[in-house]
Amino acid sequence: MKTGSPERARTDAQDAYAPLVARLRAAGCVFAEEEARLLLDAASSPAALDALAARRVAGEPLEQVVGWAEFAGLRILLDPGVFVPRRRTEFLVDVALGLPRPDAPVLVDLCCGSGAVGAALLAAQPDGDLHAADIDPAAVACARRNLPPSRVHEGDLFAALPPGLRGRIHLLTANVPYVPTRDIPLLPTEARDHEPHTALDGGADGLTVARRVAEGAREWLAPGGHVLMEASEAQVPSALGVFEAAGLVARVVESEEWGARVVVGQVSPAGV
Repeated sequence: MKTGSPERARTDAQDAYAPLVARLRAAGCVFAEEEARLLLDAASSPAALDALAARRVAGEPLEQVVGWAEFAGLRILLDPGVFVPRRRTEFLVDVALGLPRPDAPVLVDLCCGSGAVGAALLAAQPDGDLHAADIDPAAVACARRNLPPSRVHEGDLFAALPPGLRGRIHLLTANVPYVPTRDIPLLPTEARDHEPHTALDGGADGLTVARRVAEGAREWLAPGGHVLMEASEAQVPSALGVFEAAGLVARVVESEEWGARVVVGQVSPAGV
């Protein structure tokens, strides 16, 4: 806890650590020791620590409680009620950065949430012309804390983007919601009760938003440009079909380490 002198702060933290671990463990937090350290670091006083711990015990995601999430080696600022970036989505970033692209490419992150994917892309290619968009005002406000504010747009998918980007995007990532509606009640409480359903619910088969992105991608991508989305294992055949129906050359890249699958679509380099 950051209160009083450094010596007093260390003493207060030591005194609070064991009871906090016990409190978190009793609430079902599997990584209680690590969480306790993060909560202690985030708290400015014993009263603040108690308030943070109460939020965590009540089921709020740890990242929302402490105000940040680790993603691709970055500290992504996070607000309550905003989708928590999943570590497995780092694989989507890795796949995206492994694709050919020109110098100073146009990069777009749709369904950007906190802006984590966009921030990772921009950190790896700071000369990129990055834009991000989300339909959720809370997510947009949060993303503007992690990205250049003027490059974060509020609105529904491509409608949020500056018209001048049409046909110029080299790399389009879209971390679309892909949980089938029927499975939303099966999600962990942290997600179901503390993240916006617009960031989770992908419709009847989980691919409703994916279809809209695929259908618009051909018009917005530059010749040879790529669009990338995550999908569950069961969705991969259908997701490939969605991309192909939209006129994209499609493939899937999988990672056993991350337990993740990324569907990659490409516009023909000739633009046909």
